[in-house]
Amino acid sequence: MAKKTVASLQSAGKDFAKVIRMVKNPASKAYTFKEEIIPTEQVKDYFEKK
Repeated sequence: MAKKTVASLQSAGKDFAKVIRMVKNPASKAYTFKEEIIPTEQVKDYFEKK
């Protein structure tokens, strides 16, 4: 499903990427996944920040 989402966004003229980050909950020690669709120019900065 992700391929279809990203492909439809690329046809709009700008390049976008779907990024998924694992986030650990400090209270329960469980991991959750945070998904976002951002411009491809911002992907490197997205993963560098916490």
